[in-house]
Amino acid sequence: MTRASPATGDVPAAVSADDPLMPHIDGETSDLRIARGRAARTAVPLPAHADFPGPARRTDPFALLAGQDAGRVPELLPVRYGRMAASPLAYFHGAALPAAADLATTPRTGLVVQACGDAHLGNFGLFATDDHRLTFDLVDFDETLPAPWEWDVKRLAASVEVAAREDGHAPAQRRRAVLGAVESYRQAMHDFARRTPQQIRAALADAGALRTIALHRAGTAGRRRFTEVRAGRLRFAASPPAVVPAGRLAGDGDPVTLEERLGVVLARYRRSLGPAPRARLDRYRLADAARKVVGVGSVGTRCWLLLLVGPGTEAPLILQVKEAGPSVLQGYTGGAVRGEPGRRVVTGQRLLQAVGDGFLGWARSSGFDGCSREFYVRRPREVRGAAEGAAMTPNVLRARSRLCGWTLARAHARTGDPLAIAAYLGSGPAFAEAVREFAVACADQNERDHTALREAIRGGHVAAAGITSAG
Repeated sequence: MTRASPATGDVPAAVSADDPLMPHIDGETSDLRIARGRAARTAVPLPAHADFPGPARRTDPFALLAGQDAGRVPELLPVRYGRMAASPLAYFHGAALPAAADLATTPRTGLVVQACGDAHLGNFGLFATDDHRLTFDLVDFDETLPAPWEWDVKRLAASVEVAAREDGHAPAQRRRAVLGAVESYRQAMHDFARRTPQQIRAALADAGALRTIALHRAGTAGRRRFTEVRAGRLRFAASPPAVVPAGRLAGDGDPVTLEERLGVVLARYRRSLGPAPRARLDRYRLADAARKVVGVGSVGTRCWLLLLVGPGTEAPLILQVKEAGPSVLQGYTGGAVRGEPGRRVVTGQRLLQAVGDGFLGWARSSGFDGCSREFYVRRPREVRGAAEGAAMTPNVLRARSRLCGWTLARAHARTGDPLAIAAYLGSGPAFAEAVREFAVACADQNERDHTALREAIRGGHVAAAGITSAG
């Protein structure tokens, strides 16, 4: 197959939370927007998306990962690599930066959205809203940035292939799941292209698909318990290394000053809130703090849980304070990024997630290891249906993959031009078939990279917690 060369056009720079995000399409005729999508398809034919970089075009993934280690909490780095080495799927989750480097070598349509930046299966989930409704949405925005829409779709498709291999699905079943995700995206984008922005924002996921995901997870994942009562007072429960109360930390998390430093972050975060959540926050006081180790790729970045208690019998408020750095896409989009990393994450989440979090905000502090660091703050949600956990049957994986494809299309339609993207995708399965080829090649390379990491750990070149030299 003949491969197209990557487009050379730069992606527009990221913007502040108060600016319009994408190129302004109000006032443009439908014909002009459709023509833009069709012109992109002429420049980058649909089959070109099967392209995956060979060894000569790839950046060394371990050099990229090592570069991310600078500035992270040193004692947590072995945990990071131990988690990544656990399986090819775990490695895939931790390798967002190598994935971005690979995607940057592939053809670009030139159509930009607010991308998730790491749209794999595990970064979508089912959770309850404040009014106790179940919703399915993106749940991780650490890497969000304006970028080509197809990067998110390819990352999602590859994660479906990797997860299906992890669960032992046959090649034909894997093929149906990957095609289901990409075709669901295409079909949803055509639907959103006919809707108004208000209708896109109000669009609801298929109730049957939500039930399938909810039923699969029932009984397979217990509710996380962050707190316990000790000596008559509500405190964080220790669950090392995932959750370690502040009083048991040392070094960067010195308990003598940690709560004081986190109090400064909390005060600065308060300024980023609107009047209503700020008034609610002012009813609470900081009662306890704990370090939290999150995910795979984020391990080593600073993350804390804050326990805030209110007057009387008012329910406690738990906030997650997580360090924000540059997006993994930042070096590959060709545009300068304006504003602070914490604000970038908050802006992206507000734009992409259908159900917002009123306590979402950001702050900067220089109180940690002498460096100025950025944080974003949110309420931790009880997320169900993530790819980790019980194995999915082929039918459940296909249902979940299609739901993720639809959800990603809604997020992109909210921030980009759904009519131009739909015109690019066309009415047939050519794009899905090409992306499936990409996903298979990406999963093959992911297995080779995972094997190489295991060999580096066995050889003593990489320190990893929980992995023995013979493992």
